[in-house]
Amino acid sequence: MKIRKSHAFRFVGYALVGCLLVLSAKLGLGDRPLDLNNSQAAVPATRSTAMLSPEGVQIPSQVYAVSSEVLAVEVAPPAVTLGKQRPYVAEPQDIVRQRNGRRWVRRGDEVLGLLVGENRDILYSSDVVAESPFVLSQADTPARYEVRSRDDETYAIAQSPTRIFRKTKPVAFARKANGERQWPALTTLYLTLPSPMRPGSTYQLSFPGLGLEDATFAYQPMVARSEAVHVSHLGFRPDDAVKVGYLSTWMGNGGGFDYLDGLRFSVMDTQTDRAVFDGVAVRRRGQSQTEDNRQRDYTLSEVHQLEFGSVTRPGTYRLCVEGVGCSFDFEIGDGVWQAPFKTAARGFYHQRSGIEIGPPFSEYARPRAFHPDDGVVVYQSTAAVLNTKMGIGELDAFEALLAGKTNEVVPNAWGGYFDAGDWDRRTNHLMVPRRLLELHSLFPAYFDAIALNLPESNNDLPDILDEALWSIDFFRRLQMEDGGIRGGVESAAHPNRGETSWQESLTVMAYAPDVWTSYLYAGVAAKAAYVLRPYDAELAEGYADSALRAMAYAEANYVASDYTEGPRLHRVADERNLAALELYRLTGEQAWHELFLATTVFQAADMDARVHTQHDQIEAAFLYAHLNEHLNEHLNEHLNEHLNEHLNEPFSALSNDVRGNLPVQAAVQANAKAAFLRRGDQQIRLTETTAFGWTKRRIYAALGWRNGLGAPAAVNLLRAYTLSEDEKYLQAAMRAVQFSAGANPDNMVFTTGVGDRSPQHPLVVDHRITGQAPPPGITVFGPADYTFYKDYWIIEAIRDSTFPTPERWPSVENYFDIYSYPMGAEFTVDHMVDTAYVWGYLAAR
Repeated sequence: MKIRKSHAFRFVGYALVGCLLVLSAKLGLGDRPLDLNNSQAAVPATRSTAMLSPEGVQIPSQVYAVSSEVLAVEVAPPAVTLGKQRPYVAEPQDIVRQRNGRRWVRRGDEVLGLLVGENRDILYSSDVVAESPFVLSQADTPARYEVRSRDDETYAIAQSPTRIFRKTKPVAFARKANGERQWPALTTLYLTLPSPMRPGSTYQLSFPGLGLEDATFAYQPMVARSEAVHVSHLGFRPDDAVKVGYLSTWMGNGGGFDYLDGLRFSVMDTQTDRAVFDGVAVRRRGQSQTEDNRQRDYTLSEVHQLEFGSVTRPGTYRLCVEGVGCSFDFEIGDGVWQAPFKTAARGFYHQRSGIEIGPPFSEYARPRAFHPDDGVVVYQSTAAVLNTKMGIGELDAFEALLAGKTNEVVPNAWGGYFDAGDWDRRTNHLMVPRRLLELHSLFPAYFDAIALNLPESNNDLPDILDEALWSIDFFRRLQMEDGGIRGGVESAAHPNRGETSWQESLTVMAYAPDVWTSYLYAGVAAKAAYVLRPYDAELAEGYADSALRAMAYAEANYVASDYTEGPRLHRVADERNLAALELYRLTGEQAWHELFLATTVFQAADMDARVHTQHDQIEAAFLYAHLNEHLNEHLNEHLNEHLNEHLNEPFSALSNDVRGNLPVQAAVQANAKAAFLRRGDQQIRLTETTAFGWTKRRIYAALGWRNGLGAPAAVNLLRAYTLSEDEKYLQAAMRAVQFSAGANPDNMVFTTGVGDRSPQHPLVVDHRITGQAPPPGITVFGPADYTFYKDYWIIEAIRDSTFPTPERWPSVENYFDIYSYPMGAEFTVDHMVDTAYVWGYLAAR
């Protein structure tokens, strides 16, 4: 059998990329601090950080029109200078005190920082927040504002607004030397003017007593940008059936702004400054309308829809609303989905554990982490992830792991992906290869040609398959002799403050094997073998053998009664059902088909694909629904060329040619397809009732965490389109994708490195400590419903820095770009893959 080359790699040397110089652990960095440059790195805020005039007065970061009678003034937060690591050199007067398990160093009256690393020989300093001259306490007073104009006689004499409304939103986080947490905030001031502004006129704003520099605003609604106009930053393909933008403004304590019905809008060519389309805005929803079956109003303001589907000519455009202003520029072109897909797909590379990250593959740089050759030891625990809250059980994972820790060392337990603020690599991460393998199967020719600039890019496999195998290979290394798959690797606690991934000082343990992980792995490894065979039959055979051994272990240890009670334990039975189906497709063995038929819910015609407390067989529904259908025909037509080169090669796991039709039970297949399409219809209805056209992964669940709005919940809509070729599913998917792509009140793409505005403070520990820009391709959880999560600690923590109070904000604006904000700025790789799948599908279709 051909041995697949290792996913591990070594750089010959790092090139300098700006100030990002990273020395690898191999070169001796080890437990030493990473110092990217000689100065501390300033954190970029969502909009920007405060800029001061030579006189020390703060310059407003943006002035824009909400309407002819309302001007908005944005005041950026003060700059945060991040703490950094440096070698600790003790002096006689130093005092080291332990507090909450951490060692702090005080020298005289100054707290120098925290001692971190395995040997506590690294000093990690605290963050510093700059002073702000902006006098927020006076910001609600109309007399603190003056508006005048030289070419609008109404304002020849300075006038004050009649009313001031405000919203203040934390967009950064700092932990200061005294232990205090601070949340620097972006403030938007809404000035209700005594008379409408005149298009073409210029206005001078002054702010006596507020500590703000005078500002000039040219009221040119067909040119100037306004935060009130929202459109996708990704752009549109000429043949995209949905091209849409939105108009809305929520003014904090001023509530939602009421726009007149029938406002005209134009699509302006940025090269010629001429309109290529004129339309009329349509009110999509009014005030206080519920948006889903939870009877929730997520928007708290009117939303007007701006449709321009007939614009097909490639070019760069902006969307402008009469009397208001314009969106960010966007592109119409054949390749608009490809670049965002590549960024999203490469986000997984940036989360890889066990290799160095950096040039020539990325400007984001990080030494190798969690590799045994660097002294990392992984101990076996008797705790199974299945029984913990990190899996589908109720045990505290850290307590269970430590209670079950043995002295047995698990060799070669490296690889996989990090999640957000943790170094864990767990069972759920296998959703990443499942989705990537399926995406390739849907459009093999397209993804064969897509280069992702990975360490494996010079091999004979498509890059998307290389990335899929990265996670599978990690769990394959964790496979036991009896075939069982360990549930991943986890440290004894959340990371120690101030420590990077390659400086981990906590005990690292592997979960025990369990049937849930083994079934899930068996299904994904079987899928990999099926997809890989035309490219490398021997390589595919290795994954097939591993899948069959994992399935054998799971079947030998499966006791149905143990996994049928409780709201989540059905997931073991559901993964068993799916693994049997994947093995049937791979091997053609009727025994696997019989196991699938015996455990499927689709023997009944009226069963839903997903019932959260009883079953979730939506993955199996999609796979069985298209066995032997046009999807396989499309795939096999592409694969014939590869198969002809390998037909004489052995593949012991296959008893039939993958190009042949597999026997199916027609009624079950029809039921599965019908159930899947009913699910798609439910999602369509949600896109029709939500103000911005989004939908949710779990339709009936609260908005937040993995069910948040950071990733487009359109995977199953696109699958429904694949099964039915009904354009309604494609159109609903394209409408659903707009919000997370920038057509939202924050005008933000919720994936780092994409669009004109994206998260700057995702919960990525290495990025925070090293002071680099965030790694591209990270999709955060995004906005959440604070009505449901009102007791979560972060809401109380940011209360004094937020106006109005957090729970009074509309859910669609409840994303706070704060590093220490798990509900929104955190992510999981199995959440990120939804973005990659949807953008990849829309690029390849």
